[in-house]
Amino acid sequence: MKFGFFDDANKEYVITVPRTPYPWINYLGTENFFSLISNTAGGYCFYRDARLRRITRYRYNNVPIDMGGRYFYIYDNGDFWSPGWSPVKRELESYECRHGLGYTKIAGKRNGIKAEVTFFVPLNYNGEVQKLILKNEGQDKKKITLFSFIEFCLWNAYDDMTNFQRNFSTGEVEIEGSVIYHKTEYRERRNHYAFYSVNAKISGFDSDRDSFIGLYNGFDAPQAVVNGKSNNSVADGWAPIASHSIEIELNPGEQKEYVFIIGYVENKDEEKWESKGVINKKKAYEMIEQFNTVEKVDKAFEELKSYWNALLSKYFLESHDEKLNRMVNIWNQYQCMVTFNMSRSASYFESGIGRGMGFRDSNQDLLGFVHQIPERARERLLDLAATQLEDGSAYHQYQPLTKKGNNEIGSNFNDDPLWLILATAAYIKETGDYSILKEQVPFNNDPSKADTMFEHLTRSFYHVVNNLGPHGLPLIGRADWNDCLNLNCFSTVPDESFQTTTSKDGKVAESVMIAGMFVFIGKDYVKLCEYMGLEEEARKAQQHIDAMKEAILKYGYDGEWFLRAYDDFGRKVGSKENEEGKIFIESQGFCVMAEIGLEDGKALKALDSVKKYLDTPYGLVLQNPAFTRYYIEYGEISTYPPGYKENAGIFCHNNAWIICAETVVGRGDMAFDYYRKIAPAYIEDVSDIHKLEPYVYAQMVAGKDAKRHGEAKNSWLTGTAAWNFVAISQWILGVKPDYDGLKIDPCIPKAWDGYKVTRYFRGSTYEITVKNPNHVSKGVAKITVDGNEISGNILPVFNDGKTHKVEVIMG
Repeated sequence: MKFGFFDDANKEYVITVPRTPYPWINYLGTENFFSLISNTAGGYCFYRDARLRRITRYRYNNVPIDMGGRYFYIYDNGDFWSPGWSPVKRELESYECRHGLGYTKIAGKRNGIKAEVTFFVPLNYNGEVQKLILKNEGQDKKKITLFSFIEFCLWNAYDDMTNFQRNFSTGEVEIEGSVIYHKTEYRERRNHYAFYSVNAKISGFDSDRDSFIGLYNGFDAPQAVVNGKSNNSVADGWAPIASHSIEIELNPGEQKEYVFIIGYVENKDEEKWESKGVINKKKAYEMIEQFNTVEKVDKAFEELKSYWNALLSKYFLESHDEKLNRMVNIWNQYQCMVTFNMSRSASYFESGIGRGMGFRDSNQDLLGFVHQIPERARERLLDLAATQLEDGSAYHQYQPLTKKGNNEIGSNFNDDPLWLILATAAYIKETGDYSILKEQVPFNNDPSKADTMFEHLTRSFYHVVNNLGPHGLPLIGRADWNDCLNLNCFSTVPDESFQTTTSKDGKVAESVMIAGMFVFIGKDYVKLCEYMGLEEEARKAQQHIDAMKEAILKYGYDGEWFLRAYDDFGRKVGSKENEEGKIFIESQGFCVMAEIGLEDGKALKALDSVKKYLDTPYGLVLQNPAFTRYYIEYGEISTYPPGYKENAGIFCHNNAWIICAETVVGRGDMAFDYYRKIAPAYIEDVSDIHKLEPYVYAQMVAGKDAKRHGEAKNSWLTGTAAWNFVAISQWILGVKPDYDGLKIDPCIPKAWDGYKVTRYFRGSTYEITVKNPNHVSKGVAKITVDGNEISGNILPVFNDGKTHKVEVIMG
């Protein structure tokens, strides 16, 4: 069942029914100011940090769902409604939500009045602009009252939802003309305020929530809207809001347009006040002036669309499959950019309070957006490296506002350091910018402990080497990529964090997944050593890699697949010897990507086992059989009911590693079959089962052991986005950045005749036409560049601003 359709020409998903199976959201913003917005205008906005600079309030896990947002109410002779259906939920004559790239348009019609609102955050602007068009499509003159509404958060989102004894007494506002200013705590330590403006004379306003809504009313029937009249209330503690009312007359066929702005302003300490107790509004005036006409708004909107079109043009696919085209050209790349901005901080499943920016997460996210914004990828890498500790480990998370490591979580997730090598190598392969290796970067954000970026990578590499267990495999620490495989936790106390509780010395439990990563990623470290002229270090590093490969083959292979780990007792995890959890997906992916067991058939046998034991109609489950009881020695993974999350759920993130691995063994049909099972555009028809947005990836889909098999959770902010873009663009379509140029190595379904990829790379555009006359999955027989045949399969770097024609013949 569908709830909308893809409009590929406009790069939009069009939702035609407001009652989607779950709120389907979009993200607004490109740099510092961000908004989450649902298909019924729910959500919130924040500046840089969803925890520390929350601007509007939102209540998670609320009843009814998705209450709170940026709402408009239209009062029409006693009747009232909202353009996005919610929160009033009166039936509409028509409804449509168009989620586009960095904007959302919501339109509704009732009683002959059509209302359309365009929401977006302009480029280089710290505010959300809302353009509202009201049109009388009926035969009679209309007199209506328009009400706007937002509810302010008292900045720190965690404190806002917990510290009521203080917060009910601190709320402060100012009202000037058609602008309501929120200045809670500005009198003391804060140097920032927010405002909500409209470019029209208002009939009334409210800034106190209870006055506007009524103490016992809800968003669906605010008392001011029921009465058709604002109260002109001024918040004094309790809950500050911003609501305008405008009395409007519309003749038949007439339309009127309004511009509303939610803005954020920071002032220097010495410039905070205009006069005693009156905030300095100079910057707010400038922001309002910037978009005080519809013409200015429309111009900024077109600039935003041009910005996204330019980003998406860096990799463009033309194939016979429209679903594949829309995933590669639009939605997958767009989601990668959202994960760049958000990491795992703020979604409809992440509250913006707990996680901040993840070290592991952000390094992996970079793989998906580095081709779009390489200069910002460089900055992100340096920020990440600055949270690394001197022994090569790293803070698992950091706060985006401060860019400092999060002490609440700490470090000791032993896969973390390797991701920094992978991400840095990806950046260099994309840009050819080796100068990043010589950048001075502090450890633990301490400038006195600065060293080169290359030294950071060296310590990352040797953090693994220096932390090996009894079998010569890497110690797992608190966890590896699978945060829920907690082999050193042994928790018996409710409410303890499985990730931060460590009951063992950590000198026994080992990870075969980290071992596979080390072999796969270590090759890039060797290459970087060679570039730096450190031949002896390169040789030494290769010896460590070879030793790890040998340890994996000797102690990490279980006959038909790779083990997952060894627990604190030195027992196998992910083995046929186990009662449950006999085979895990992660180590199969990384060990085969690292080409371990390729020569003697072990790799192929491991992937055959993945197909046999882990495959389902909706993707590959994380492990099998599911755990049916709590295993204290395994930790959180065994706490979930079978089929959910890490306990045999379908983790779309690691499905991509199997997709990549299948291309290593040359099975293009299998790789694409796995790709298609989890790619959102291919499962749009079962949106009623999938439940979440059909245009972006979710982190998890309920596995075959779950009662809700096929149902997704945790959409948008997932490493699935980056890894699936890498899997399809580099490993299947085979256009892969390398140190010396673009490497062409497709692995596709045999039935494909070919395809065309336009790829911007290091200052030139490559129009790459791939032909498959012999219908093979893998192998390149011939490549010509601008009509001249080249040897090998690496396209030369031109850096000349020109377009170069490339023809690839598979065979």
